[in-house]
Amino acid sequence: MQELVNSINGVIWSPALIYLCLGTGLFFTILTRFVQLRHFREMFRLLLSGKSSDQGISSFQALAVSLSGRVGTGNIAGVAAAIGFGGPGAVFWMWIVAFFGAATAYIESTNAQIYKEEEDGVYRGGPAYYIEKAMGQKWYAWIFAISTIVACGVLLPVVQSNGIGDALVNVFGNGGTVPSFLGDLPLTKVYAATLIVLILGFIIFGGVKRIANFTQIVVPFMALAYIIIACVIIALHIDILPDIFMSIITDAFTPMAGFGAAIGWGVKRGVYSNEAGQGTGPHAAAAAEVEHPAQQGLVQAFSVYIDTLFVCSATAFMILITKSYNVMPEGSSVFLVQNLAADVVISGPAFTQIAVDSVLTGFGKPFIAIALFFFAFTTVLAYYFIAENNVSYINRTIKVPALRFVLKLVMMAAVFYGTVAQPSAAWGMGDIGVGLMAWLNIIGIIIIFFMAKPAIKALKDYEAQQKAGVTKFTFDPKSLGIENADFWEERFAKENPEANKEANKDNAS
Repeated sequence: MQELVNSINGVIWSPALIYLCLGTGLFFTILTRFVQLRHFREMFRLLLSGKSSDQGISSFQALAVSLSGRVGTGNIAGVAAAIGFGGPGAVFWMWIVAFFGAATAYIESTNAQIYKEEEDGVYRGGPAYYIEKAMGQKWYAWIFAISTIVACGVLLPVVQSNGIGDALVNVFGNGGTVPSFLGDLPLTKVYAATLIVLILGFIIFGGVKRIANFTQIVVPFMALAYIIIACVIIALHIDILPDIFMSIITDAFTPMAGFGAAIGWGVKRGVYSNEAGQGTGPHAAAAAEVEHPAQQGLVQAFSVYIDTLFVCSATAFMILITKSYNVMPEGSSVFLVQNLAADVVISGPAFTQIAVDSVLTGFGKPFIAIALFFFAFTTVLAYYFIAENNVSYINRTIKVPALRFVLKLVMMAAVFYGTVAQPSAAWGMGDIGVGLMAWLNIIGIIIIFFMAKPAIKALKDYEAQQKAGVTKFTFDPKSLGIENADFWEERFAKENPEANKEANKDNAS
């Protein structure tokens, strides 16, 4: 099984995908004239000003839902793996993919807002919707939808729950074992898996609103607590911080684990962590209630900064400052750097737990276990939200009432398996899911750009209204030459009946 997973990953995560992620971010950064820098203040304003409605969640709730997908095991165990396999220089490439990825996040999230739909009283949208409406290729949209259901419903939850199980074992030990068809399983993991599945079932059977209400409370609180602990550790070692920063920069270009390893692991874990280009963030973006599609694109671009530049950097600095890491290139058996025991798992949360515990003795391991539980659990909720959106997309054509119920059961089973599985198998399955979605979504948004440029047109329209000093933003897709944006066409017609009458007169003449 592990060999099969590794073989598939070798194809999906070839250098082509790594440079596609970086190149796409650079491409959209230039086309948007560095939107992630120019509108930084506007991102803050929008984040705090949005309101929810009966149909949609607020901008802050949408940010919380998308952050719950972005801030997860990748921020704790993923950063550790990037350093362990790629060296400190991998952190630099995580920063690069985050900076350029913010522009990609703007494009995909704005597309999702433009082409969203209202279904059963809630907003639905995402790559499958904008691929069908903007590209006109329903078959490609179906491939993305099915791939996303498999990735977010099965493969990616395995990674998140696995991190929780490993973190708890690091705190409490195995607690004995119990025989099963999967082999002898640590009782600690079995208890954890049972508890996680029970809580997960309660929330996902409660619907999208319950997910949004839960994540908007938990995610900001845990992210803030995590960053505060990191700041304490960094402050206690502030004298060596410049040296650590320089080691990240120098190792990015003369890497100890090889140039390809530093870039590859930095980009792979960067995309896994911040999800820019992967196609997951647009689902939450489409659910937001906003006056203009570009607004949610800007909010989602900001979420990439929070994820990688804040949370991932906090993890990296804690690990590097306390020297709580080993470096061993993937496939090798020789340590390039060995600060810890040889049996410490590189692909798990152990580096981070050891780093915090080395400063705050007795506190680090349980704190990281708790943080990882909330980060990973809310990420699993976000994955369900995404998978359900794609089930809704399929149900538009083929009505399968039981499909949502089956998704819930399958996901709960995947979470249980992930909690008790070995880390290498879990991360391999997760990488397949991330890579597959990234290939399909990035190719899609590039083709959509060359066909219609909807997100760029929306940005220019938003900037023009900003310059005009409007008090209420509006969005008229027809006037911008954007086709098939049915939701926004109907909203504009309702809010501007006079303009609609004039348009009808012009068409009649």
